[in-house]
Amino acid sequence: MGYSGARGGLEAILAAEDLVRRKRDHAPAPWASTEQITARFRLAVDRVMGEAGLYDEPTAAAAFRQAEGDTLEASHLLRAQRSTLPRLAVSEPVDPDEMTVLRRIVPAFREPDGPQLLGRTSDYTGRLLERPEGPPQPPPETAAPGAAAGPAERTEAQRRPGRFLDLLRKNDLAVEGRTADDPEPYDITRKPARPPAERSAVLAAMARAESGALVALWYRSVLGPDGDVHEITLGELRHGRLPLRVRHPHTGNPVAVGEFRVTEAEAVEDLDGADEDRTRFDVGYGLCFGHNERKAIAMANLDIANRRFGRSGPLEQLLLLTIDGLDSGGFLEHLKLPHYVTFRSMVERKQAMRAAAEAGEDPPARVAEPAGKDCR
Repeated sequence: MGYSGARGGLEAILAAEDLVRRKRDHAPAPWASTEQITARFRLAVDRVMGEAGLYDEPTAAAAFRQAEGDTLEASHLLRAQRSTLPRLAVSEPVDPDEMTVLRRIVPAFREPDGPQLLGRTSDYTGRLLERPEGPPQPPPETAAPGAAAGPAERTEAQRRPGRFLDLLRKNDLAVEGRTADDPEPYDITRKPARPPAERSAVLAAMARAESGALVALWYRSVLGPDGDVHEITLGELRHGRLPLRVRHPHTGNPVAVGEFRVTEAEAVEDLDGADEDRTRFDVGYGLCFGHNERKAIAMANLDIANRRFGRSGPLEQLLLLTIDGLDSGGFLEHLKLPHYVTFRSMVERKQAMRAAAEAGEDPPARVAEPAGKDCR
């Protein structure tokens, strides 16, 4: 794969970059501050952090602003920024049960252990466009009569409810996926994962995947041959804060240095295979940075599908090799670069084949061109 630069290309490139900066930095509207972006475009910032694999809201907001709202480009900028940072420590494993829950729904059970916390969501609101006039209004100081308790009124037990999966285990309805050993998670940031891969590698790849690609792959995996949707159930969905701990360099004790938000999902699937335990359910798991429920739900369902049908097969290959936004998007973006020499050689082959056909001769054999021939 090669490229051919046009004459005067450097001057044109610099002018194009200057045009981007002038249009972005001198727009008629006021400059959006980092605080404004994190507050007003929180879901976009969370998506950028998840796809970049770096949790830092101010930096993600700056990347989102520089990319002019292009989340894939912002993720690229953030991942490039991450590559310049030293790795000072490795965080300690954290138990998801430590999560301080901000939102928790259990679609599979009417009365789960603990409350249903709707949290901040528009799932139950009609999709009607609002056009607010004037400056934003401050929130009311008092809640309306009969309104649900606010976040400050939740107890510690309500913020850390039991799990729906524990209820399934209590009733012996879930396949046990836990093992006696605890293998070290696969670090895809240091070594690319290739099939067959460990479950932790597949989950890590999905956690950094481009959200739209992951949802599309999930949707295709649940569609039957006639377009019917296979029966799927979302067991539990959570969004909350987890502590970040590292080892103190002098004492060696774990120390909490901050916290980060995650979205966690557990999907339930009925086992009906000939060699499967049909008396139990399988449970898939998904966890990703920020508030990104679509990605977490798709992860949990694809986790089950991959373990049931995809090991070392087409699904695992897709999950490991095609859903990374920077990989797939980068390959697509490179098509906009000059390919003059490559296409010229294709045209010459067509002309040679046509001339051979008109002369009644065999078409010329295709000879592989040396690598890098088009790079000029």
